[in-house]
Amino acid sequence: MSSKNKNGDSEIFRQAMADVIPLPATDRIEPLLPKTPARAFQQELDDREALKELMDFNDFDIETGEELLWQKPGHQPRVLRRLRRGYYSVADTIDLHHLDVETGKEVLFDFIEQSLHRQYGCIRIIHGKGLHSQTVPRLKVMTNRLLYKHPRVVAYASCRPVDGGTGATDALLSAPARARK
Repeated sequence: MSSKNKNGDSEIFRQAMADVIPLPATDRIEPLLPKTPARAFQQELDDREALKELMDFNDFDIETGEELLWQKPGHQPRVLRRLRRGYYSVADTIDLHHLDVETGKEVLFDFIEQSLHRQYGCIRIIHGKGLHSQTVPRLKVMTNRLLYKHPRVVAYASCRPVDGGTGATDALLSAPARARK
């Protein structure tokens, strides 16, 4: 097509539409776009930060003893008994060897949070026996305290000798309250 023909077609169209009156748009319904469901993102960040502050500790005056063993009140004794016997399948393991206490605390906290997000029920933490520590087994003490203070840890116990003995700890994690039935 030539540009002269295009201009002629445009002019013919304008003339044909000159007396057309647009319809009133009073009853037109605008489509509603689906809204993204609200998410308390800032609250999640605040809760995580509060939990980190709660678990902030630097005193290592208390000896843990040889075996780590604890269960949250309100749970049946057989839960801890089964955990000690290796009844639960370990979903994931982390090794804290060669980490300093502060780094180990961050790594362990993140590991627990990721395990909860993945809905793991039982995890294993390898912290060592503290044989190279000068006074107390610092990573073992830190692991004991962090697991004890974490609200979603139901129970923990040192592993069976075949699984690492007192140099490793198995921990049971609870499902979130809204997911339980």
